[in-house]
Amino acid sequence: MRLLRPLRLLVPLVAVGGALVIFLVFGFLAYQGGTGGGASFVPGYCDAGLRSATQSGRGQAGDTAATLSAEQRQNATTIIGVAKQKGAPPRAWLVALATAKQESDLRNINYGDRDSLGLFQQRPSQGWGSPAQVLDPVYSTTIFLDKLLQVPNWDRLPVTVAAQTVQRSAFPDAYAKWEGLAAELVSQLAGVADPTGCGPNTATLPAGAAGNAIRFALAEVGKPYVWGATGPNTYDCSGLMLRAFQAAGIDLPRVSWQQFQAGGHVPIKQAQPGDLLFYATDPSDPATIHHVMLYMGDGQMVEAPYSGESVRVRPVPWGYNELVPLATRPGTTPNSRA
Repeated sequence: MRLLRPLRLLVPLVAVGGALVIFLVFGFLAYQGGTGGGASFVPGYCDAGLRSATQSGRGQAGDTAATLSAEQRQNATTIIGVAKQKGAPPRAWLVALATAKQESDLRNINYGDRDSLGLFQQRPSQGWGSPAQVLDPVYSTTIFLDKLLQVPNWDRLPVTVAAQTVQRSAFPDAYAKWEGLAAELVSQLAGVADPTGCGPNTATLPAGAAGNAIRFALAEVGKPYVWGATGPNTYDCSGLMLRAFQAAGIDLPRVSWQQFQAGGHVPIKQAQPGDLLFYATDPSDPATIHHVMLYMGDGQMVEAPYSGESVRVRPVPWGYNELVPLATRPGTTPNSRA
């Protein structure tokens, strides 16, 4: 792995190379919609990079929360804990995690390019602290967050731009590939249902069983799919729904085609958050149902998709030819239109 390094902030950027200057000036303007050409980035909590990353459910390099070592997960937990103690919002946790994954692979290493050390590969010679300090995960996370929170409108920048503004890396786009993984870690380790802002705002989730089921399912994002599994560490599609609604006080049958019958039916275009959606080889025949998903609202769903994937959030494929035209509303009278 090629380690990145923070550069001395007071050194002229031209020393890093013309490409970096172009990115920092023209690239930043492009994100702000200031270049006048092409699609402009509209600042917001859910930027395009995060939406793409969270829909794929993993980092671009293939890592998921489930594949991390105990050391990496512990360092991620430390980063989140420090950020919480500082009162930094979840968006800052996500930026810090993506940065540490790129810089050190979430390992507190005592080596790096030149004198770079620790989780964030901070350089003592460039004012980040003593070698002992930057090798302390609490200190290194604290100073990273201190600098991040001083960046004007940092929470309205794409994650990779916010990270680059602090780190001044020679590879400014490198952090983007860890956005999905960082979002998984914030969701799993801290129980934040929507750290990216790319799903429905948790404040707007329904009260009662539907909202509780969605919150449970979102907390499981990143856990691997295993056929026949019902948690707590792995799930298949109906196993995730079983546990989500069990946590909400509703008992569902075990398999997806039975879950279709476990409540009133509504047309899918009338689906509300907390309703179940289904795939079937013949959408007109419930006996052929083979997959179930939980509708979250705003055209999004959470599911345990198939072997090799993990629990994820993605848009509902409304035009998919296997999507059953009726949704099920658990907790209502079966075979009614709820």
